[in-house]
Amino acid sequence: MLFLIALSPILWLIVALSVLHMSAWKACSLALIIALGCALGVEGMTTAHAIQAVLQGVALACWPILLVIVAAIFTYNLTLHTKGMDVIKQMLTSVSSDRRVLILLIGWGFGAFLEGMAGFGTAVAIPAGMLAGIGVNPVLAASVCLVANSVPTAYGSIGIPLVTLSSVTGIDAVKLASYTCLQLAPITCLCPIIMTIAAGGSLKALKGMGLIIIAAILGFLVPELVVATLVGPELAVVAAAIGAIGAIVAAAKMFPVNDPAYAMDTHQDTEPVTMQRGIIACLPFILIFFFLLFTSKLVPFLHDPLSAIKTSVEIYEGAAPYTFTWVATPGVLILLAAFIGGRVQGAGFGEMVGVLSRTFVNLRFTMLTIITVIATAEVMGFSGMTHQIADTAVAATGTGYPAIAAFIGSVGTFITGSATSSCVLFGKLQTDAAMAIGASENVQAWIASANATGACAGKMISPQTIAIAIGAIGVSGVDSQLLRFAVKVYLPYIILMGCIVFFGQALVG
Repeated sequence: MLFLIALSPILWLIVALSVLHMSAWKACSLALIIALGCALGVEGMTTAHAIQAVLQGVALACWPILLVIVAAIFTYNLTLHTKGMDVIKQMLTSVSSDRRVLILLIGWGFGAFLEGMAGFGTAVAIPAGMLAGIGVNPVLAASVCLVANSVPTAYGSIGIPLVTLSSVTGIDAVKLASYTCLQLAPITCLCPIIMTIAAGGSLKALKGMGLIIIAAILGFLVPELVVATLVGPELAVVAAAIGAIGAIVAAAKMFPVNDPAYAMDTHQDTEPVTMQRGIIACLPFILIFFFLLFTSKLVPFLHDPLSAIKTSVEIYEGAAPYTFTWVATPGVLILLAAFIGGRVQGAGFGEMVGVLSRTFVNLRFTMLTIITVIATAEVMGFSGMTHQIADTAVAATGTGYPAIAAFIGSVGTFITGSATSSCVLFGKLQTDAAMAIGASENVQAWIASANATGACAGKMISPQTIAIAIGAIGVSGVDSQLLRFAVKVYLPYIILMGCIVFFGQALVG
């Protein structure tokens, strides 16, 4: 009975979002009320501690999570406003006229870049819309982008899911980023293959694409692993996407494929994009990359003094103080890069402030959702509800728990549509369960990382993600068709991930 009471906020979210189709901000607000009721009425939490737990959740939500999300989406919206995104689209579609190459370049490479920089649906909506716009079957465009978006989701919006996972578990973000990359490696290798097969409707589509697929895989995986291991989650997928785009373009130019069965008219009637125009169009993203790189731990003479500009506040009595880092935090650096890049692209300060204010307005319900879901997780954590759920899960699975860790992470994203929310809801649960089975610190980090890798799988089948894809292609009534396709990928994905996490713990432990 106590287990069901502890689980009630999560059960409510499943019913509210999946069955009742309630708005996320309403469902999460009610989940917070349910969590507070259980914590105060059953778990014996004091009113003062309940208020402190909610305030800790609000602090974590606003700084750095919402700061990063708003800054990332603002950068994307500003690039749309200045028409820089049109130039980027023109550059991408000029690479090849082969449908398979364009699907890999736009869906896999550029989609990952958008996920790394902005996330929150842009990485499905924009590539799917672009592919449909150049003549790819709309349902196919949406399908391949759902698959492509699975791998980079853990590092979305400048790594915010893993940064959040680090905050709620206390595990080093670099370790989580590297473990997540290792767990995702087999899926990273499979995704371009699946996308190519889907592009042609059969295994025959792989013919002649071997070198380009290998380039797409290695161009993505190697930079991601290097950056995740040395720098952390913030730039891992951005570097991977740049590597994949560069590798696909190079392979397509050096070893062009000219199969008439997959030829497309990409309408390249306009004059080619000059290097200067291309750099200006990409400038906000280029600046973000360098700002984050040069303020990372790789550059200690910049990182250390900037990181020292911070304020620590004890919000929850007896817990570690919550630290606000004021300068060396991704959100601040992204905003700076966006304003500089937008100015070079010709936008005035007033225009940019207008875009920023519209971004705030458009994200108001998203912000409320994230604040309430994180506050719910903090109340559940401090009251002992999360620990109770973990104990029950371990009692049911024993030492086999790591095999279901990724599945639990996927449920979180399926419910909320967000890997960040999944990490908030279940991150502490994963580490509590890992400690309950006597796992070492490395294995605890490995199992916590499984929540992020599972969240990637859940993103494919999330109703919110599918709705975004449908909106991008402008075709109604294909929800079930897209879901059937995504489930065919999700099921083997989550089974494979369960095996990787279960057997991989022996290697990291």
